[in-house]
Amino acid sequence: MRPVIRGEEERAERAAEQPDQAPPLEALQRADPTRSDLVEVDEPILTARVHRPADLLRTLLGLLAIGALLAVATFAIGTTEGIERDVDKGSQQAPSLLIDFAGFASAVAVLIVPMAFAIERLIRRDGLRIADGVLAAVLAHGISLSFSLWVARMAPQSMQDALIRDAPAGGGLTEPVHGYLAPVIAYATAVGMTHRPGWRLVMWSVVTLDAVAVLVAGYTTPFSVAVTVLIGWTVAYATLYAVGSPNVRATGHQLLAGLRHVGFRPVSALRADEPPETRERERDRGANAPTRRYLVTLESGPPLDVTVRDRQQQASGFFYRAWRRLALRGITQRRSLPSLRQALEQEALLAYAAIAAGANAPKLIATSELGPDAVMLVYEHIPGRDLDSLPDDEVSDELMETAWRQVTALQSRRIAHRRLDGRSLLVDRDGTVYLTSLRGGEIAAGDLLLRMDVAQLLTTFGLRVGAERAVAAAVTVLGPDAVADSLPLLQPIALSRATRSTLRQLARERSQRERQAVLDATRAYREARGSLPENADRKTVKAAKQAEKQVMDEALENAREADLLSLIRQQVLLIRPQAPIEPARIERIRPRTLVSLIAAVFAGYFLTSQLINPEFQRVWDDANWGWVIVAAGFSALTYFAAAISLLGFVPEKVNYPRTVLAQVAGSFVKLVAPAAIGGAALNARFLQRQGLRPGHAVASVGASQLFGLSSHVLLLLTFGYLTGTEHTPNLPQDRTVIAGLLTVAVAALIVTAVPTLRKAILERVRTLFAGVVPRMLDVVQRPKKLLAGIGGMLLMTLAFVMCLDASLRAFGWELSYPTIAVVFLAGNALGSAAPTPGGIGAIELTLSAGLSAFGVPPQVALGAVLLFRLMTFWLPVLPGWLAFTQLTRKEAI
Repeated sequence: MRPVIRGEEERAERAAEQPDQAPPLEALQRADPTRSDLVEVDEPILTARVHRPADLLRTLLGLLAIGALLAVATFAIGTTEGIERDVDKGSQQAPSLLIDFAGFASAVAVLIVPMAFAIERLIRRDGLRIADGVLAAVLAHGISLSFSLWVARMAPQSMQDALIRDAPAGGGLTEPVHGYLAPVIAYATAVGMTHRPGWRLVMWSVVTLDAVAVLVAGYTTPFSVAVTVLIGWTVAYATLYAVGSPNVRATGHQLLAGLRHVGFRPVSALRADEPPETRERERDRGANAPTRRYLVTLESGPPLDVTVRDRQQQASGFFYRAWRRLALRGITQRRSLPSLRQALEQEALLAYAAIAAGANAPKLIATSELGPDAVMLVYEHIPGRDLDSLPDDEVSDELMETAWRQVTALQSRRIAHRRLDGRSLLVDRDGTVYLTSLRGGEIAAGDLLLRMDVAQLLTTFGLRVGAERAVAAAVTVLGPDAVADSLPLLQPIALSRATRSTLRQLARERSQRERQAVLDATRAYREARGSLPENADRKTVKAAKQAEKQVMDEALENAREADLLSLIRQQVLLIRPQAPIEPARIERIRPRTLVSLIAAVFAGYFLTSQLINPEFQRVWDDANWGWVIVAAGFSALTYFAAAISLLGFVPEKVNYPRTVLAQVAGSFVKLVAPAAIGGAALNARFLQRQGLRPGHAVASVGASQLFGLSSHVLLLLTFGYLTGTEHTPNLPQDRTVIAGLLTVAVAALIVTAVPTLRKAILERVRTLFAGVVPRMLDVVQRPKKLLAGIGGMLLMTLAFVMCLDASLRAFGWELSYPTIAVVFLAGNALGSAAPTPGGIGAIELTLSAGLSAFGVPPQVALGAVLLFRLMTFWLPVLPGWLAFTQLTRKEAI
């Protein structure tokens, strides 16, 4: 019978329309109390189909896999040919009769098995799934034909060789995509055969046998089989995401039927929807999804709280949990995606263990499965409000001490809660605190997890009542030693996601208040000072700006507020001055470390591709190794000069050897960011770690960049004039150069004409050079510093020019120094403007074209540029990575 979902308005309308025909709901229940469809359920109507983000993610992953496979087939020609030779060699040893029989049997079975599954689904009245599968199969067939046509007519020859081969017995050429295998795979995936263990085993066994048979018989290639499987898989999930998957989530009536099966007699069920912020908290570690909760009223006895969890909820937050499992160490991690049965057993175990430990927790009364895709847990209902719903004046010291006693009871039995935030503390009418949301906890927990619970609850109460009261309540129950032991875990990574989000929001508000205080102080100072006279001399203007800068610094210092975690540490240190405050290292891998590893792989790939380039082979054969060593020496000199240049714009004292190490690390950063951006960001970070304020660090780097840009332009104009006097009669009027200049001019006009682009660039420039002028006033007062900065900049440019000159001389060719300087300055300018990491491609092209324009043979110009880039960009990568790792380990960047 079709379930009846009734609300107040719907019941009123039906009663008005049919006052004498419809018997009361209570009468029907008394007549047949086993009919769950007559029980009142108040819940949102579930949609028939849902668009699952997981299907979209699988589609994108499939597209990436197809692209990666085609890239391998295009560029790794030797690999593809070697695989085909190995397959052919193995197929020659297989009996032909066995191959023919396997091919015939698999070709028949690969069609019969999907038909059998379709019949089984139709008998169960599940025709929508079959329709989805047929649609996916049709789309897969069309895409396979289109892809085969593209490969045959437009793809590179290397890709055709990987996907196409000569058919046996003079049958022409094979198809790039297996004719019927892609539609079958798309059909099987779309109809859900992969979710049923028996059918999945049969289907994939048949598909694998068919693929092996046609591969061994020579009717396809290994890459063709792989592309076929990926196309079918990708099209299936794209189809499911586009049309939506049937919603199989358990309904409220299924829940009530399950309650009757375990002995309850429900009367009504009220769905307790949760706000979006609660759903975010539920995705923390151990909470696999935002669960559905119901308040169920019984015919007799107190009401019940029922939690329903299904497969869709189980998969929610998978990537976050996988990242936590990878990133954190020293913490017991369960499987990232446990089954529903395992999740039910885990939550039930924690519920029983918490009560056995003497903690206040909702009593688990019953558990049951709601079919193959959902489970339910039945708890006693405890009326009350969670901590987040309480006003601040009701969060008393007694309430906090009660909560700490519950945590003490858990920790006495080595039970970790793992999510002691405001939603996990339930307060009833009498002020008794109950611990809820235990499903993310751990039994037999180690000291690290137990101390994390203390740090989390300290932060939770600190957000509500302040650090002083939160620490005092914890010390009253736990004692000063236990609270002090949690200080190393008082760090954002050890807290829940919701708490971290709240702390970030408070940090933004605190930063806004500090900024506003500085603006107010500056405005008040200007109003009190009045405007400067128009005929004021330079010394007066300079003194006024210096006084204004001092007012800004004092206002920022007075408005600065400590964050909550620092305040908690300070309160604990007042009680235990010897308490350890150094944060514990619980991260196995940080995002920055992951980026470093990716960049190292990226650098290794490009370095290998450059070293196997034929031009590099010619470099090793023909180069004068004496000049190669000289080029390497000038390349090393650039890092010492860069450190001198940077420190020249930093009035504060900074360690020079460590600054040199930071410049070496910058050669590694260039691999993952454009040259003009990566180096500036690294230097700003380095100066902050050396004790400079963020504003001062950015201003010093901005001043260095501004002087570098100015000197670059002046040097280019100067050497350009000198070069012009030498080579004016011989400079070629190349149409490509003219076209390039016109393109740059048009691009500049477009940028200045479009308001959005102009505003974006101005904001970037304003951000980069914000505070540069006041910083330069500090530097100007120290002439030695200013001379060191300018001198280091000129020395760095000279070292690069000499390195390029040595690279050119290594091939027996010489140019005047002004000419080489012009080539280098122009190439470096374009390379810094290019959006590629380290100016890859742009610098090589510009330098080679520049040297060729001044009469250097193209082969010599390319070899010299490759050698120059090897010395200044590629070889420093390994030392740069070592320096980056060393500075990161010492927290210097």
